[in-house]
This record gives sequence, structure tokens and C-alpha cells, in this order.
Amino acid sequence: MRVVLQRVKSASVAVEGEVIGRIGRGFLILLGVSQEDTEAAADKMADKICKLRIFEDENGKTNLSLADVGGELLIVSQFTLYADCKKGNRPSFVKAGSPDKANELYEYFQTRCRAYVPKVEHGSFGAHMQVELLNDGPFTIVLEGDEHGIKGV
Repeated sequence: MRVVLQRVKSASVAVEGEVIGRIGRGFLILLGVSQEDTEAAADKMADKICKLRIFEDENGKTNLSLADVGGELLIVSQFTLYADCKKGNRPSFVKAGSPDKANELYEYFQTRCRAYVPKVEHGSFGAHMQVELLNDGPFTIVLEGDEHGIKGV
């Protein structure tokens, strides 16, 4: 699993001009699923993200989690996170999970996040979407994980 996480003051996702997901303060999550990903990998990623302490406390230290600040999540599927650009100028996406598997894990990941965060919004899997955000910081983290753990990239 690959994630681009952005701390936001607000974010929204629209399909065909209609907003289908909107959050206030929290994280915009762009989620990529690979062929090898499992529910165990999704569990670890959800746990890591929802417990990350990257909101500032009263002393200006990044010491607070989503729960500490009443934060929200907007999760958008992003198979292009598995683009391979090593050969030529046209990306290959063979490392991305099949649409059925990726959608299943995308839905599962959302469910896991709801165990931590009351408001979890999402995009529409496979749709052409427009994402708007007001990045806070900016603060962006790239995470990669499998059933064994999570690392920053």
C-alpha cells in the first residue's frame, strides 16, 4: 500500500461537478493498492495514519493525533501511485492492484479508519475526480506498507 497523506484545513472531492466528499481539519489520503496488498497491510496502514501525531500542540510541537484535534479523513483511491516510469515516457501501472482487488481493499481501509475517526469521507473508486484541498503547513508524508509494517518514503 502506498499513501500520500496531506494535513489539511479542508478538502473535498467531486465527480462530474458534484461534491461527493468533504472534510474540515484532518488528512487527505491518496491511497494506492498493489497486487500484493492484503487486509493485514490495510490494518497496519489505517492504524499508523490514525495515530500519527502531526498536529501542533499549544507549544507548536507536532504532538497531536486526529483524535486529539477532532480531525476528519478524506480517502481517495489513486492507482497512479504505483506508476513505474523507468522505461520510456509512458508510465506502466502493472504493479497496481487489479480493479476488483483494489476496490475491495479501498473499501476495507475506509471501514478500518472508521474505527478510529468518526468522520471518514471518500471519493468514487475508478471515477475521474477533482480533488481540492487547503494544505496545512504544508505537511505531506508519503507512506509505504505491507503486512510487516509501514515506512516513510
